Amino acid sequence: MNSSPGFFRRQLIQIAHGGWPTLRRKLARVQPWVVRSPLLIVELPASILFVLIIRLIGRFYLVRFQRLINWRIGHYAANTELYLCERDAGINTPDIPYVDLWYRLGESCNEQLDVMCGRTLNIGPQYFLILVKRINALIPGGEAHLIGDNTSHDRDVHNLLERFPPHLNFLPDEEDRGEAGLRSLGIPDGAPFVCLQVRDSSYLQNQSPHLDWSRHDYRDCDIQKYVQASMELANRGYYVVRMGAVVKQAMAVDHPMIIDYATNGMRSDFMDIYLGAKCVFCISNGTGFDAVPYIFRRPIVYVDQAPLGYIMTFCSNALATTKKHWLRDKGRFMTFREIFESGAAYSCFSAKFEEIGVELVESAPEEITAVVVEMDERLRGTWHSSKEDKELQRLFWDIFPKNELHGDIRSHFGADYLRRHKDWLS
Repeated sequence: MNSSPGFFRRQLIQIAHGGWPTLRRKLARVQPWVVRSPLLIVELPASILFVLIIRLIGRFYLVRFQRLINWRIGHYAANTELYLCERDAGINTPDIPYVDLWYRLGESCNEQLDVMCGRTLNIGPQYFLILVKRINALIPGGEAHLIGDNTSHDRDVHNLLERFPPHLNFLPDEEDRGEAGLRSLGIPDGAPFVCLQVRDSSYLQNQSPHLDWSRHDYRDCDIQKYVQASMELANRGYYVVRMGAVVKQAMAVDHPMIIDYATNGMRSDFMDIYLGAKCVFCISNGTGFDAVPYIFRRPIVYVDQAPLGYIMTFCSNALATTKKHWLRDKGRFMTFREIFESGAAYSCFSAKFEEIGVELVESAPEEITAVVVEMDERLRGTWHSSKEDKELQRLFWDIFPKNELHGDIRSHFGADYLRRHKDWLS
């Protein structure tokens, strides 16, 4: 534990801002080590011996370890699945026999992911492996025993999701539980449903109230703008399930096929994963939950995703649009080329958009509906791209930079969006 004065001062400031919930969370992190202190008499020598053994055999059999990113659902799901895909593809793997050991730290964001990852990964005792990692770091050459990061973290730059099947799965009893959960939500047996995840700042503010999350406000969207698209989907025979663990407001709609699961009191960790894995497709703004349909290879419509340079391009079943970029000083919208040349396409904080004088503008309800309908028709096989649509797609992807954030570009950009803004392609 860091014992510097600056460390303790930072803890006190965070507790002063966050109050009792923050203090309770910090005590919960310290308490296990206090309770386990007698066990350290055994664990510490054992961990030292373990490190010495793995160093001795490291030339012939490599033992690696790493902490799971289990506190954020997007990284817990996507980083884990892409590690497994890269392992199967022989990417970032040792040239000698090896075993990878994982551990979790603190409370996980989703208990069902804990269960499913536990069936797939070698997950070891948390405190023992923490000691092992710290002791290993004291001896030169310890980097070889760290699993390390995926090639691009949660981004499928090798296009592996279309090469390998999902690694996480539901057991028969979990399938029964999930189907019962769908009936409880009012979704009949065999009825198609769509997950709708509209990002707002409530979740992060609830999880870490002492931190200033306004830096991510540029990503927020208005759930009410998605009512029209949801009604259109219901007319097309879909149930629409509005997702979210903590949200700012309920969805202002009264329709038996539109279910505000985020606010109706029926949300659970298990159903979050089951719904994301079984939906026909997902609508999202590029936020944590959409990693669940992502790893289960479900189609995703990324509406108003920002920054533009980070849109998910890896899968052929993905469709995207971005927020409009309004230039305050010139009183007009930016072209796509200007978005990239100005750096706005890679701005990940609200302050950066302010600095370059850009205001992000959400799509109108009819624009959202258009891209959602496009996904439905693509999946039904009734979508027909006109000659103009194909040319607009070509022009857009010619402007879009091909860099380390992207593998083969396989997704599509919203056709209606490009038709409305042809002048932005110049």
